[in-house]
Amino acid sequence: MKKTIMALSALLLASPVFAATTHATDDTVASAHEGANNAKEKLHQTQHEGQELKLKSEHAAEGKSDSLSSKASEGTQKAWHNTKEGTEKGWDATKEGTEKGWNKTKEGANELKNKVSE
Repeated sequence: MKKTIMALSALLLASPVFAATTHATDDTVASAHEGANNAKEKLHQTQHEGQELKLKSEHAAEGKSDSLSSKASEGTQKAWHNTKEGTEKGWDATKEGTEKGWNKTKEGANELKNKVSE
């Protein structure tokens, strides 16, 4: 019984340290997500530019570079790439917002636990 009380006391004394560590870790994770999102966005933009140039060169090789159908297909491809990039940005923002909300919930639960245990 005495060991349990001592262990519980030590845990309660260390709780603020754990909370501070968790907060710093959350900021680090958010920063890493932002860097990864930027890198992913640039990679996809480069890939899309390459695909668009490939399509243009195919149309030029076929002698259709000025035709209405080739311009329409190039425009459609560009619009599709923009849609994909926008959707991905939205998904990333939703995912990060959910993580932030979850982290705030955990912090609130820890604070409530600390208040109850005081």
